[in-house]
Amino acid sequence: MLITLQRIVETVNKSPDFKLALHTMVGQVREALGTDSCSVFIADDDTHQFVMTASDGLSAAQGEQVRVDFGEGIISLAAQREEPLNIADASRHPANKKLTETNESEYRGLLAAPIIHRRKVLGIIVVHQSEARSFTREEEAFVVTLAAQLAVVIAHASSKGLLANENSPWIHSLQGLPGSPGVAIGDAYVSRPEVTLKEISPQRTDKPQHEIRKFRQAVARTRADLKHLSERMLGQVPDDTLAIFDVYQGMLDAASLGNAVESMINDGWRAQTALKHVVEQFIDQFEALDDSYLRERATDVRDIGQRVLLHLQKRQRKARQFPEDGILIADEVTASMLAELPQEKIAGIISLRGSSNSHAAIMARSVGIPAVLGVDDIELHFFAEKQLIVDGYTGEIYINPPPQVREQYQHLAEEEEELKQVVSQHAHLPAETQDGQRVSLHLNLGLDLKQSYLQGLNIDGIGLYRSEIPFMMRDQLPTEDEQVEMYTEVLEQFPDKPVVMRTLDVGGDKPLPYLSLQEDNPFLGWRGIRLTLDHPEIFLVQVRAMLRASIGRSNLRILLPMVTSVSEVEEASRLIKQAYFEVAEEQGCAVGINLVQPQLGVMIEVPAIIYQLPALASKVDFFSVGSNDLTQYLLAVDRNNRRVANLYDAYHPAVLASLDEIARRCEELGKPVSVCGELAGDPGGALLLVAMGYRQLSMNSYNIDRVRWILRNVRSSTLQVMLAKALQARHPEQIRKMISNKMESIGLGGFVRAGK
Repeated sequence: MLITLQRIVETVNKSPDFKLALHTMVGQVREALGTDSCSVFIADDDTHQFVMTASDGLSAAQGEQVRVDFGEGIISLAAQREEPLNIADASRHPANKKLTETNESEYRGLLAAPIIHRRKVLGIIVVHQSEARSFTREEEAFVVTLAAQLAVVIAHASSKGLLANENSPWIHSLQGLPGSPGVAIGDAYVSRPEVTLKEISPQRTDKPQHEIRKFRQAVARTRADLKHLSERMLGQVPDDTLAIFDVYQGMLDAASLGNAVESMINDGWRAQTALKHVVEQFIDQFEALDDSYLRERATDVRDIGQRVLLHLQKRQRKARQFPEDGILIADEVTASMLAELPQEKIAGIISLRGSSNSHAAIMARSVGIPAVLGVDDIELHFFAEKQLIVDGYTGEIYINPPPQVREQYQHLAEEEEELKQVVSQHAHLPAETQDGQRVSLHLNLGLDLKQSYLQGLNIDGIGLYRSEIPFMMRDQLPTEDEQVEMYTEVLEQFPDKPVVMRTLDVGGDKPLPYLSLQEDNPFLGWRGIRLTLDHPEIFLVQVRAMLRASIGRSNLRILLPMVTSVSEVEEASRLIKQAYFEVAEEQGCAVGINLVQPQLGVMIEVPAIIYQLPALASKVDFFSVGSNDLTQYLLAVDRNNRRVANLYDAYHPAVLASLDEIARRCEELGKPVSVCGELAGDPGGALLLVAMGYRQLSMNSYNIDRVRWILRNVRSSTLQVMLAKALQARHPEQIRKMISNKMESIGLGGFVRAGK
């Protein structure tokens, strides 16, 4: 039976015509079970009916479509109860409703199994037999197993519009992740890479110097391309966006990709083979990360690798006409891809992979192009020659929308353009509520360190500087001097504002290529402070570099990640003091004058630390809540696992209750506390956090002015009412609805939409 089941499911999966595949499947099931009929009914939520989509044995009048209203008949009963119904004689069952337009009266025995995907009933598999008898346990298990496997297939087919009738008034849409706010209406432009690394098969060489020369020439040409793209975008995008091209150039440095590729060539491999191996190694490392910002750097590495490969193969990019008001669609939209196309014609972006932290999303936001990312299980060719609406607020994509939908979105686009202008006009003002409650807005900083745009931002400091990437993009640890140079770049740009530098947060799900790690559960493994305390030689060098970079300045703050115990903080504090006095002696610094001992903070991301705050208060100067990891650990959800990612929700009542408790405890202890996770940059989340008592929020640059503006349009009393309702709610959606309704009532509804 198992082999038969596998063959049936495989047939459905591989068929290019889904409805034809269902017709084939019901015949195979009927044959496998030796029954008289097998049918599949698909739920039509618009008409509130189950529609017979395929059947072998249950016939209907010519041209007639068999439909069963929700709530009627045994089919609906199986859906309502969400379990299989095995009935010996369906004609005698009280829920039976005869399908008069079919030959159902010929059958007695019935087995109906619901097809359920993510708690939603998508349809029913119904098996009939003439004989009045119950189906065997084995037969029932076969049909139930088939229904479970078919659920995923039907869900994907539904999302692709393969179940809709051509003449149906149903509006077809896809759901992705919002990447850049706004709405766009236009024609699809599908982009595919000219070359891909996966096409390269391993080949050796006996002329390594020749291959190295070819590789260096390809890198030089790639650098020239990137410089041209950066110059082309100059004046079209803010300086912070142009920093992306500096990141790309940095990836080509010898200390990043260069040395690793050339080392492999010297081992006897061709340049293309070495490039493929090294780039894919980096991609694997980044894709394994928990930090969503760092994880998106895998796209950048792949893009750089394929650009170098294009020059290694001496191929040219093919020029194609981009449509007016075009929607750019690619498997992975990259920043360089955007720069190559005419900016004035790009109305919207759809990237099948990626998240809001990708450089494509960052660039899209900087130039105001709506974007939707992370669209599941859709192939590029599906979008060809279609007209689309991209909703960058909700993540929805409408396929060939009817006129009334187009009109609604056109009106919305005009409203949001007005709102954007209002927000920008308030960017120079302080972030404070209407009754004068001041909130400090800080920046989460990753790669873009050298850009002058940082000076122009109206921020109160750097709330989180991630130090991981320089460690991950090398084949060995960066030297102390190299780290000093990096940290100095950050500190010198904010001489009068605090800069919170997180110590190395790698290990487990953030592996270093030169530290071999294999763990069954990396999220609960050897990472963060656990790893660096086990390697004090790494920790001390990094802290020494931070301290050396801070000489003559007083703005350095050091933050410890993944702390679970007081002893970890005590040991880290001891090592920091050791490094402090070493640097003071070696550099001839006056202790406490031109070398100031930095404030020490702890990230609250492991739930256990919430109950140790009193014990830690005397050992640290501040706390910072990492709301992303805290949410993940509180809910026991890996948000990168699509099967359970929908359970990850920072608005979960338990998460909000924990955040409220942290704020109250820190206030009682007299210790400042900030939030540096994604919740701080979400308009609704920011309002609740301020109501709880958080006075420092740290976020990505594109959220700062939005949060500032919405804070300036509410009163503290309004926030307290919202918080009280949120803490009493039982479900995240109740909280979202409450926030939305409240914002609508005070005229800020459109802005909350932009924050979804």
